[in-house]
Amino acid sequence: MISIGITGQAGFIGNHLYTTLSLDETIQLVPFDRNFFQKDALLDGFVSTCNVIIHLAAMNRHYDPQVIYDTNVDLVSKLVSACERTQSHPHILFSSSTQELKDNLYGKSKKEGKAILETWAVNSDGKITSLTIPNVFGPFGKPNYNSFIATFCHKLTHGETPEVHVDSEVNLIYVNELVATFIAVIKGDIETSEFNTSCYEYHVPHTTSRKVSNILNLLVSYKDNYLGKGVFPSLEDSFEKALFNTFRCYVPQEHYPVKFQKHTDPRGSFVEIARTNTSGQFSFSTTVPGITRGNHFHTRKAERFAVISGKALIQLRRIGTEDVIDYYLDGNKPAYVDMPIWYTHNIKNIGDTELVTLFWINEPYNPEDADTYFENV
Repeated sequence: MISIGITGQAGFIGNHLYTTLSLDETIQLVPFDRNFFQKDALLDGFVSTCNVIIHLAAMNRHYDPQVIYDTNVDLVSKLVSACERTQSHPHILFSSSTQELKDNLYGKSKKEGKAILETWAVNSDGKITSLTIPNVFGPFGKPNYNSFIATFCHKLTHGETPEVHVDSEVNLIYVNELVATFIAVIKGDIETSEFNTSCYEYHVPHTTSRKVSNILNLLVSYKDNYLGKGVFPSLEDSFEKALFNTFRCYVPQEHYPVKFQKHTDPRGSFVEIARTNTSGQFSFSTTVPGITRGNHFHTRKAERFAVISGKALIQLRRIGTEDVIDYYLDGNKPAYVDMPIWYTHNIKNIGDTELVTLFWINEPYNPEDADTYFENV
């Protein structure tokens, strides 16, 4: 079993990497906390336990660029010092950036950090792999910090209007794709280039290039059609599916449950459950009183729960957090809740009669690739 630690574990990329690695039973994760860099004993204990360290901890933005440079170089220096004090020789994966070749202090901090790690690896039995990473986007990114896509999503879902200041072509990679790249490097499934003894590098290829205005137009369509009308967009294109799943994670929790429009006449009633521009699977379940279904999460699937008869409690909790979101639904007023990715969820019959729930999910169930991971809410 390989033991892996991630500096910057709580950050945008670090959180996605940690939660994905936690699904692999062949990997032992070594928890990291940001205060380890302030206490030598804690940092020493961390590095001495790891076979692999993924160094993601860094400052990306600050009003004073010199603070960015000093902080990032200091973090690498402290990591190397801990390895030297404990005579530890882990494989360190260093998160670099395409900014490394540009004349700015953030880029220079990445270049200098790489040089410090190179010197350590050459003079010890350690190993470093520097990954040059393009622009990353995905769920849970911090607006005005991690990505312009995070900023656009947050503004559109919170009543603000985003603006395009420079309509450039941007090279992008979805965070799930980047995580898969890190894992492939760790497991030796990607060939890296050696640039010095025990020093390797890999330029992570972008997976799409889009103009900023094109991305904003897609996000505006999600706001108008999905958030406003409940209509799922086409999810056949991998980038657009990733962008849509990113957008969904910024929808305020008070948006749900969404009441259906119920059409009633002397014959009875009619309710449209879901309108989609994509494929998928429709199903329904009945649940007896007191029984709970679910307690699992998905990393890529879009899913809708629609309660049409009986009383239900739908609960969600983002993986890695403790806060539980409760939604109470009553079939007398049919409504739905959509499940964001990386949120474990369940549904419980809290009434005295049978609960009837309709489900739509954008992928038919495949037991060989279920994208379904069990964890109690």
